[in-house]
Amino acid sequence: MKLFIGSLPYSITEAELTDLCTPFGSIVSAKLVVDQFSGQSKGFAFIEMASRSEGHKVMEGLNGTEYKHRTLVCNEAKPLKKKGPRRH
Repeated sequence: MKLFIGSLPYSITEAELTDLCTPFGSIVSAKLVVDQFSGQSKGFAFIEMASRSEGHKVMEGLNGTEYKHRTLVCNEAKPLKKKGPRRH
């Protein structure tokens, strides 16, 4: 199950993100979204858990909780929409 975690502190690292979610189950992948120029976190991430039940545990455990003075948002990630060709 793929999850979106938002309202993360900009100072968070992928290791801290993994530590935050590990108590709820097995993490398949963790991707902290960062600015391509500065390398700084954009304040959100995507986590993939091994099962739906573990994903639901993460959502129940993190959504609405405070982490480093930020109230986290955690829900199931929505699939990417196909984008048409760019116009110039």
